[in-house]
Amino acid sequence: MGTLLEVKNLTTQFFTQDGVVRAVNGISYTLNEGETLGIVGESGSGKSVGVMSIIRLIPSPPGKIVDGEVLFEGRDLLKASDDEIRSIRGNKISMIFQDPMTSLNPVLTIGRQISEALELHLGMDKKQAKDRTIELLTLVGIPLAEQRVDNYPHQFSGGMRQRAMIAMGLSCNPQILIADEPTTALDVTIQAQIIDLVNRLRDEIGMAIIWITHDLGVVAGLVDRVMVMYAGLIVEEAPVKELYQDPRHPYTIGLLNSLPRLDEVRPKQLKSIEGLPPDLINYPPGCPFYARCNYRIDKCTTAPPPLDPVSPGHKAACYVDVTTAQPTTEHPYEEFV
Repeated sequence: MGTLLEVKNLTTQFFTQDGVVRAVNGISYTLNEGETLGIVGESGSGKSVGVMSIIRLIPSPPGKIVDGEVLFEGRDLLKASDDEIRSIRGNKISMIFQDPMTSLNPVLTIGRQISEALELHLGMDKKQAKDRTIELLTLVGIPLAEQRVDNYPHQFSGGMRQRAMIAMGLSCNPQILIADEPTTALDVTIQAQIIDLVNRLRDEIGMAIIWITHDLGVVAGLVDRVMVMYAGLIVEEAPVKELYQDPRHPYTIGLLNSLPRLDEVRPKQLKSIEGLPPDLINYPPGCPFYARCNYRIDKCTTAPPPLDPVSPGHKAACYVDVTTAQPTTEHPYEEFV
């Protein structure tokens, strides 16, 4: 399974009247062919800004990608021309946004909004594009697709609008599908249907997926690997089962403690993470989680801890071994590097 996307030291900032907002602070990761990667973290952690930077959807001004590389098919997307990035966006890399009601154009039919990409990227004529649009709407579970293709967004329910967004994202058979909290505004039963749909389509089409969410419960049965973000940094990265069984960053532990579990005979009381995320304008010099952390030591105030391996495929950015509550040595797991 080869590497499809490689992100290196991606740094995105917003230049505002109040100061520079350090939204994404040097994150690096890879996405493999056919893999589903989950990116989790609370609001403001840099999840959405990080992936929108990949396909250069950051509004400028005030936003600016100030450093990094995004390697896809042997080229750096951050250095691609506007025409090159437009040929990739919606074609080889597609994105499903959080709220379909604000993402869909209210004065264009659902069918027209999907068929437009087919005409633009695949060179289909109007009839071919409409026929393919009906196939896509049927694929994502829209009933009576031939009749509904000419409906407007307000004539669809929330779940159907999200299915239409998925159809739009899949229209050009992308190699990567980015889903930015696509189930947040939906009720629980519709959430489950959307997740099952994405799982099925991933297996049928073989695309790689980046799934962004603030809810660790959503990604449990969906992704292969999880990346936890906090204050614009990756604080932990691991295969999904290992992250749940053996979390190694205090923030990940806090997120898991806030979730109800079905495998406990006597459910524990849910715990919230006390305090607030740091001010991204007045960014702290040390670990950004220091003020909210139960494991903090003096060293945490000096510099952000590096994202070091703790086991094969598992990395955590913490100066303390949370399993023993003792400071880690300089390079305790060099054999996994």
